[in-house]
Amino acid sequence: MRAARCHTLGGPVTVEDIPDPRGEVTVDVRFAAVNFADVLVIRGAYQVRAEPPFTPGSEFVGTVAESGHGFRAGERVMGSVFVGAFAERVAAPAGSLHRIPDAIPSDVAAAFGVSHATAFNALRLVAGMRPGERVAVLGAAGGVGLAAVELAALLGAEVIAVASTEEKRAVAAKQGAHHVLPYDELKGGIRDLGGADVVIDPVGGPHSEQALRAMRWGGRFVSVGFASGEIPRLPLNLAMLKGVTIHGFDFGGWARHDREKLATARAELHQLFADGAIHPRIHAVYALDDVATALDLGRGVLGKVLVEVTRGV
Repeated sequence: MRAARCHTLGGPVTVEDIPDPRGEVTVDVRFAAVNFADVLVIRGAYQVRAEPPFTPGSEFVGTVAESGHGFRAGERVMGSVFVGAFAERVAAPAGSLHRIPDAIPSDVAAAFGVSHATAFNALRLVAGMRPGERVAVLGAAGGVGLAAVELAALLGAEVIAVASTEEKRAVAAKQGAHHVLPYDELKGGIRDLGGADVVIDPVGGPHSEQALRAMRWGGRFVSVGFASGEIPRLPLNLAMLKGVTIHGFDFGGWARHDREKLATARAELHQLFADGAIHPRIHAVYALDDVATALDLGRGVLGKVLVEVTRGV
């Protein structure tokens, strides 16, 4: 089969022929989604290291290749792995696969999975967001940020989207944000609106502290990543004086320590998706041969980037 390969940490990523993978359930991949974590894995900068050579890619949609483990051949599924998705076929544990509702196109399903699950868990499980609260989202036009904007609005929050360009802010507004701010107005703008009850931060860097300073008493600050490349050093006296709690969300930790709550939240999220309440935004679709370009788009992405691996599914 054809697959993207990384032979040295830091790249480059090339496409070549390799043997089919072996595993619990094999899936013929139609689309794979690009996540920032994939870029970090290739660089060797992720929390967990992949040993070269490996096939990058963590999120995919496709059809089950052979019946077994509760799935029938030909069923459309979406799933996630640590590495292996940027290939014509991927092997995955049955527990990581989810059937795609008939009414949902494959590309939409590919743009939904990891980003929306991260945002939903940050809002629902970690922050305990309640309807009527004010939620500020940093990096509001990226995959996780835009998902957080959409889901927070869907769950009844007043949403403040913070993004670097007018185009990004317009996309966030279209996805449900009630207010949009540039980064140079972050702290003052949020304060002028009455402060934030919840902050969702996929960015990190110097903006994290500004958002923390703009929070209301008893707020919840949730870190879900560091797209800026800088892990912030937050002054804990702010948390003490404001009664703010600072949290982080990581799938691995929740899977190890509270899988039951994670499964309950996943069921709620997938029901919203099946009901047509969630509308992921696809920024661009690239062929497998152009996977290196898809991985190199950086922070200009508005929503999700997909790699189309096979056609007609």
